Amino acid sequence: MGFPDIAVEELTTSGLAWLFVTYGYTLFFASSLISEGSDLLLLVPAYAGIVGSCVLPVLGAVPDGAIMLFSGLGDLEEAQEQLAVGVGALAGSTIMLLTIPWSLAAFAGRVDVDKSGRALYSQRPKLTAPWRPYGCGVSPGRQVRSGAAAMLLTSISYVVIQGPAFLLGGGTATEVAAGEHWYSLIGLGTTLFGFVAYLAFQVATSGGEHDTKQLRADEIIKRKVLKGELSLAGAMSEFVKKDEDGAVELTSYQTVEGGGGGKARDRLADIVKPFFGRFDKDTSGKIEKQEAEVLLDQLGEKELSAAELFDSFDTDRSGQIDFDEFVSGITRRLINWAPVRTYAAGATTPDIENDASDEEDEIPEDISHLSPSEQQVVIKRRALFKLVLGTALVLVFSDPMVDVMSEIGARTGVPPFYVSFVLAPLASNASELIAAYYYALKKTSKTITISFAALEGAACMNNTFCLSIFMGLIFFRGIAWQYSAETISILLVQFLVALVACKRLQTLADAMLVLSFYPISVAVVYVLENLVGLD
Repeated sequence: MGFPDIAVEELTTSGLAWLFVTYGYTLFFASSLISEGSDLLLLVPAYAGIVGSCVLPVLGAVPDGAIMLFSGLGDLEEAQEQLAVGVGALAGSTIMLLTIPWSLAAFAGRVDVDKSGRALYSQRPKLTAPWRPYGCGVSPGRQVRSGAAAMLLTSISYVVIQGPAFLLGGGTATEVAAGEHWYSLIGLGTTLFGFVAYLAFQVATSGGEHDTKQLRADEIIKRKVLKGELSLAGAMSEFVKKDEDGAVELTSYQTVEGGGGGKARDRLADIVKPFFGRFDKDTSGKIEKQEAEVLLDQLGEKELSAAELFDSFDTDRSGQIDFDEFVSGITRRLINWAPVRTYAAGATTPDIENDASDEEDEIPEDISHLSPSEQQVVIKRRALFKLVLGTALVLVFSDPMVDVMSEIGARTGVPPFYVSFVLAPLASNASELIAAYYYALKKTSKTITISFAALEGAACMNNTFCLSIFMGLIFFRGIAWQYSAETISILLVQFLVALVACKRLQTLADAMLVLSFYPISVAVVYVLENLVGLD
């Protein structure tokens, strides 16, 4: 029994249900805090690389890992029974993330597909045949295919412990635990090696053109600024700098103007593209002089008049600001900071005839007056607060949550594995489901890549970080691994999803197929246990 010290076996059924909802919501809130804190750290260039490569994957696995750890603590006999809750959380988390969020992301991000099998991301509107099984779909980047390979490689650790488990099946828990003892040490070594190797791979690929962590950071910047939670200057201040010759650069990227362009300029252009449309009110593709007042207001410029600001952007003196000039002008304003005010997605920019001031999302008052560098300090403090609080809540409430799910299984007569398989992910992985769906809604190849790659990364963490917890419990505590059916189900789903992930085009039919893997996985466990006779 953990803290809070509540004897779940003495509760009424309604009391037990209420306790599950309370603990479940607390863990959901905690995982959301961890996710939000990690996202904020991605806005700090000094931390972004290591956070995106190492910290974010590990923290994302903390809620599941805590449930798994606490399921194997306490009295040895009780721990052997409760370990089924941890295994259910492992299987439920891995399978749920690879099926339900994956299919929802594919559904949300689907666009029309032409006869040659190409996703029409440049078409407007992007989706005209939403229910044709093979007439719409998504086309993720190659990162998803490499993520599928990493997922399969890290899943090999299951074989290390499952091989002996097959041979020792039928014995008592004590006999099986003794036979698995040294194999579990090998399993612990392989999972930890896989964990370190996966993080090293993430670090090695960080900052490249196809780095999903960089893509995610840019999407977070756009979301935070569009929602009015942060100024563009505050979000981008440490990403932008000047070199010795005064050329504008993006941190760790090639020069934006004055000696280059390339990837850095493309990146900055992608970030500021949503804001250009807010200034180009007549959708001409250029900002006219009469629209300069909107630009002045949005940039919060205090030193220049509207005409002077317009002239500073209109470098070719054409009387209009095209997108290239807009990118260069925004970059110069970031260097010479002015706080940037923005409006929520879908909100109307203010003008004389349509004053939408009631709809605007202002930057929070506590940071609106701060310089970009000071806003970065606030970002770091808020990120640290969210991460510490979220982790603390996970550590406090995971143990009693295990007790609650075990009691639910005892009262309903449903094996604890099935209870935690269904219920645990609702608390620990709901935020990842929401994030995957949110990114996919943008209907771009980049954002669907972010969604799928994040889900594959979570599976890799379960295959390494979380599975290493079980290997440690088996070796150090003498607990038996008797979950052959569950292991087969986990490996089967990962293999099937990897096959789908390797497709350059995933249609609506593929999304429905992936969704079907979730109930199929439960059926596989049931059949293998009750008809085949596996443990």
